[in-house]
Amino acid sequence: MYKEKRLSRSEFIPIRGLNYHIRVWEQTDTSAEPPQARPAPILPPLVLMHGWMDVAASYQFMVDAFSDAFMQGRTIIAADWRGFGKTASAPGNGFTDNFWYADYLADLDFLLDALYPDQSVDLVGHSMGGNVVMLYAGVRPARVRRLVNLEGFGMPATQPLDAPARYAKWLDQLKKLHAGELTMRPYDDVAGVANRLMKTNPRLSQDKATWLAQHWAAAKVQPDGTTRWEILGDPAHKIINAHLYQVEEVLSTWRRITAPTLCVDASNNEMYKWYSGKYTLADYYERLKAVPNLKQTSIQDAGHMLHHDQPEQLAALIEGFLA
Repeated sequence: MYKEKRLSRSEFIPIRGLNYHIRVWEQTDTSAEPPQARPAPILPPLVLMHGWMDVAASYQFMVDAFSDAFMQGRTIIAADWRGFGKTASAPGNGFTDNFWYADYLADLDFLLDALYPDQSVDLVGHSMGGNVVMLYAGVRPARVRRLVNLEGFGMPATQPLDAPARYAKWLDQLKKLHAGELTMRPYDDVAGVANRLMKTNPRLSQDKATWLAQHWAAAKVQPDGTTRWEILGDPAHKIINAHLYQVEEVLSTWRRITAPTLCVDASNNEMYKWYSGKYTLADYYERLKAVPNLKQTSIQDAGHMLHHDQPEQLAALIEGFLA
């Protein structure tokens, strides 16, 4: 199984009625004997936000690929979004049947206030997390020193005429959830979870898949007394957002970003599968013209989970950009 180069510790931060789970990686100077160890240099914290149906531990391979010089004196934080990993879906571990996109912005804002109230951060987001951090950097530009978006493409444009059908679909999916028809498939063992991860991403090696499976899922006792592995993602995340995706609102927010921004896509991105031509990579590149201080690049021989496929390439890219 994969062996971490850099161990993380878990912490829980109380925000908005939730105990938000974060992973923390730190490396300080070990050349001096405690307690006379030299103080670490003050560097901007690096905050990593994962994508849909993922967890904070997903960044482990990328963190392991960072150089020792980059890690020296640096704190790296990765959070589980609400309803993913070890962060509950609702206050008091209560039930929720819906997730609102604006809550991700609020959660991130409260989290940074709790962790670094007087300091700007370097902010990275993947996929859904990339979409959130891009919006956040435009809403709170002073809080972000450098911004990295990993395959956070946004969504196809919508029209007002789309609203009735979208609301109807949202209502229908809510009813399916309450009827127990929207669930997360359990697996007999961790090997089954690992196989699921490798089926979704053929580039993921067996050792990494087995390691990641133990963070992406957890063993839970079923009503019949058996133990099965369940994905650490609330099935309510499968429900469509009731609100239309407003491209002009997004672009007006991106125009307010002041941080130098790096947008990274994978050479084998799957936009053509997701959107069936309704939204393309060329459309995304056109939207990015709204970002004032932008750098774009691609990671070769990688799919959507580029931080799994090419962690060394990505780590080097981020190191150079943050410097």
